[in-house]
Amino acid sequence: MKQPAPADLEPIETASRDELQALQLERMRSTLRRAYDCVAHYRAAFDSAGVNPDDLRTLADLRKFPFTSKTDLRDHYPFSMFAVPREQVVRIHASSGTTGRPTVVGYTRNDIETWATVMARSIRAAGGRPGDIVHVAYGYGLFTGGLGAHYGAEKLGCTVIPMSGGMTERQVQLIADFKPDIIMVTPSYMLAIVEEMERQGIDAKKTSLKIGIFGAEPWTPAMREAIESKLDMDAIDIYGLSEIIGPGVAQECVETKDGLTIWEDHFYPEIVDPRTGEVLPEGEKGELVFTTLTKEALPMIRYRTRDLTRLLPPTARSMRRMEKITGRSDDMLIIRGVNVFPTQVEELILRDIALAPHYQLEITRPKSLDELTILVECAAAATSAEGDAAGAKLAHWIKNTIGVTAEVRVVQSGAIERSTGKARRVVDKRPKA
Repeated sequence: MKQPAPADLEPIETASRDELQALQLERMRSTLRRAYDCVAHYRAAFDSAGVNPDDLRTLADLRKFPFTSKTDLRDHYPFSMFAVPREQVVRIHASSGTTGRPTVVGYTRNDIETWATVMARSIRAAGGRPGDIVHVAYGYGLFTGGLGAHYGAEKLGCTVIPMSGGMTERQVQLIADFKPDIIMVTPSYMLAIVEEMERQGIDAKKTSLKIGIFGAEPWTPAMREAIESKLDMDAIDIYGLSEIIGPGVAQECVETKDGLTIWEDHFYPEIVDPRTGEVLPEGEKGELVFTTLTKEALPMIRYRTRDLTRLLPPTARSMRRMEKITGRSDDMLIIRGVNVFPTQVEELILRDIALAPHYQLEITRPKSLDELTILVECAAAATSAEGDAAGAKLAHWIKNTIGVTAEVRVVQSGAIERSTGKARRVVDKRPKA
């Protein structure tokens, strides 16, 4: 159900590479100067690295500058990374802080306008048009997903249903009653909504939804196929992170579905070796690093996202693409010397129609070695015997494909917790040091 490219693209979306790079260089110089002059952390970090904003003469010179990490944000909690007086910050968002101090991000009025602009551009690239009804099921509040989607949809000229996450029965009721064209939600929660539709006897393929814009967690091409097979829609990927701006950093274009176009006029990407930090040639896989080019309140210089991907040449737009994120360097599990990503397991689960795409990886250490157990639900239409047989096949595939021995336990439908936001894929039961 691929749609044509919109005719009303912004000029920058079709600009030449030379025009785009000239704009990037001008904005990067301004950002480095703002960071150095206004943020004590950046001034100290640049001085320690022996670099000055004036040392940036070409885009390639950015590699001379130090990285920024999540730890830097936590160390300067709450507002010490801001480059403007706190009174000029019109909104604050923050992470959950479940692994320590939360990371805090701030926005000036211009930042909010920029965010709305890139989100509107993203929704349009996904196939959205003015007048569409957009059902926002990302969480609102300190999480950037809900409000980012909301402001972008309004900017595009859409009608917004600010549903937020949770209340799954109510989600289904409003989809049936209000007939939205677009839903913006995590892919795992979309599956929970579909399950509720099925429970209520609603044919998900016959709903009004034509476009799903899914982000906030890694999801595989196999998950796209699973969602599109259950709903008559285009399942489109969106990428973002709060430290850079929120959702809307990169967006898959519906007419190509070939990776996410990075809005390079606002966010400059690099790919580095996650171990050494060395910049890798274009096309090689590594860790994604971003420098913001237009943010006022919280400029980010070479922020290490921990997301693993590669940069690809432009197709639907004049800006470079990035390959779909299917893992993070800090999501990687090492089980008896073997690197394991949850999305590798997801792809194998989705091979078998007797298994549902609801799963968790449970890590234990009963003795001296780590052990991996995969909990996966039996598909609602499958018998328990079919589920058990599929579980045995899955264990075999994991051993042969990933190279690790795992116990697979197939559980009944609904046994694994559903999340209204990001799915909890890993449960670590190892003793704490």
